[in-house]
Amino acid sequence: MAIHPPQQRIWWREPIEKMEVAWIAIAFVWGLVMFFTMIAWHFWGQQNLANEAYRVQPEAYVAKVEAMTEQYKVGEEGDTGIEVVHPPAGSDVYLLARLWQWWPVLELEKGKTYRLHLSSADWQHGFSLLPTNINIQVHPGYEMVVTVTPTETGEFSIVCNEYCGIGHHTMSGKIRVVESKGGK
Repeated sequence: MAIHPPQQRIWWREPIEKMEVAWIAIAFVWGLVMFFTMIAWHFWGQQNLANEAYRVQPEAYVAKVEAMTEQYKVGEEGDTGIEVVHPPAGSDVYLLARLWQWWPVLELEKGKTYRLHLSSADWQHGFSLLPTNINIQVHPGYEMVVTVTPTETGEFSIVCNEYCGIGHHTMSGKIRVVESKGGK
């Protein structure tokens, strides 16, 4: 019970002041501007990923990654022993998140387009490609597919940005982008 109850108990029948109507209209119009700006920015701002997602059994996804790694292996990463793969341009490439690594190291060609598949074998992980602005949640049982075309050469770090357990801080991976070997 209020100390001083309103004179009119049915407050929603009270007339709205002109200044209140103006602020409601401004807020509504601004909300519409922001809504349509987000949609437009997806298409013209080139900031949001247009990706696909499919259900997949974790064991089946691990088998896909192992098959790709066996087929396109070109070496191993330093003293870690993690395989480095160089799949052909235009192909589907698979990257696996598992406690506590991204596997394998991908070697992609600058200017070539790839379909990058991401999934987890165990827990939820985060795929954050540094220093670019790609950030995706990776869940077991779901295969995320992102079309990527590297535009500059170099070594790009992958970090997990979803807490995945005691070794989370060590979970990293790499994507190397090299000059095109095919001439085109």
